Amino acid sequence: MSDLTALSLAEARDGLRRRDFTARELTESYLGAMAATRALNAYITETPERALADADASDARLGSGTARPLEGLPLAVKDLYCTKGIATTAASHILDGFKPPYESTVSAKVWDAGAVMLGKTNLDEFGMGSSTMTSHFGATINPLKRRDDDKNLVPGGSSGGSAAAVAARSALASLGTDTGGSIRQPASFCGITGIKPTYGRCSRWGIIAYASSLDQAGPITRTVRDAAILLKEMAGFDPRDSTSVDLPVPDYEAALGRSVKGMRIGIPREYRLDGLRADVAAAWDEGARRFREAGAEVVEVSLPLSRYALPCYYIIAMAEASSNLARYDGVRFGQRVVNQGDSLIEMYEATRSAGFGAEVRRRILLGTFVLSAGYYDAYYKKAQQVRRMIADDFAAALKQVDALVYPTSPVPAFGIGEKMDDPVAMYLDDIFTVTVNLAGLPAISVPAGHSVEGLPLGLQVVGRPFEEETVLRLGETLFH
Repeated sequence: MSDLTALSLAEARDGLRRRDFTARELTESYLGAMAATRALNAYITETPERALADADASDARLGSGTARPLEGLPLAVKDLYCTKGIATTAASHILDGFKPPYESTVSAKVWDAGAVMLGKTNLDEFGMGSSTMTSHFGATINPLKRRDDDKNLVPGGSSGGSAAAVAARSALASLGTDTGGSIRQPASFCGITGIKPTYGRCSRWGIIAYASSLDQAGPITRTVRDAAILLKEMAGFDPRDSTSVDLPVPDYEAALGRSVKGMRIGIPREYRLDGLRADVAAAWDEGARRFREAGAEVVEVSLPLSRYALPCYYIIAMAEASSNLARYDGVRFGQRVVNQGDSLIEMYEATRSAGFGAEVRRRILLGTFVLSAGYYDAYYKKAQQVRRMIADDFAAALKQVDALVYPTSPVPAFGIGEKMDDPVAMYLDDIFTVTVNLAGLPAISVPAGHSVEGLPLGLQVVGRPFEEETVLRLGETLFH
């Protein structure tokens, strides 16, 4: 039998339904791949017993003709998703020993659709980072290397473990989350596909929060078709999430393959940054050429306020993080550090000092500062006003065009350990992704060429709210 891990999710689904192989055989192939690639540190927790039990149940359903949409397909889950009875850490020391008594809505939906659980993937601690180097469990390594250079590279972040697992074929696909590019940037660095749906399209219930007004669940896959298949099962209204939107979920896969002739694609002129790498610019130009070749019209648009997006994003994200992470105090769950004679406040301080890593502490401190008396109006309130204006910029541009296209990241994957001594340089790498979260729009990153070092570069397609079908169709045009 050929290597089953070489199949896309769509191919594996169809092969299972034809009974070319069993769900157990497929799952065993992935468990073997997980063992063979363990040095990448893509997983925090592996669940082989659960995976084989899920696979056997899927084989019974496949045999009886009662297969569900994702029946027998082995998936990984970013370790921000709460999984009932299975360790959930957010890659943080402070959640040592935490096994949730409940399942997140999105992960429950994919298990109910028949997917097989392989394990929980590594990430930047609480999703705070762009490299998966801030994890308490150590950095994840990108399975790709620069041409003629054996140095280990980052897979991006914060969903770096998920992206590395998919790229290394130790997961068929993975559930990720995106707060400021945390699905799209790792997809770009690892040469795969990732989509952030519209804010409210997928439930956030049961996903450990970083910045509640920015976080959104989404799939990380090898192909655009795979993303369409998985997103359909992840999406949907959830009354437990007050930000969940009650709209029908389209058949995203059915939207693929349609012509894009006559569509208008916008190129934001402000994103042609001074000093933009020539290889990134060339990949962008090639993407525009592909759209023209497919019959779409490519025009220039303006997003003038995007230059304020990074400071706006980081003020809002850190403020919300400082509020969300106040719940980790050592009292109810996770790690507790207490010395004899400590007061309650001293126990809080000792637990949080020992439990949170440096990047998380930095963001809590900055977030608390911008929310504090005397600074709230100058920073947080002003950032929210700028956010509204940035969203209005996108809305105006998307009245002129059907979608926007521009690079996912201004750089390809960089080396492990690089930029860690300069957090501002790391934050600047998010310049092309954070605006989409501020505006709550859907965006997909697809592989679109290679850097001079031979590393993948991604382009992202950004669409109007709840028009994931359009984003997927255009992403497929670029991907081919």
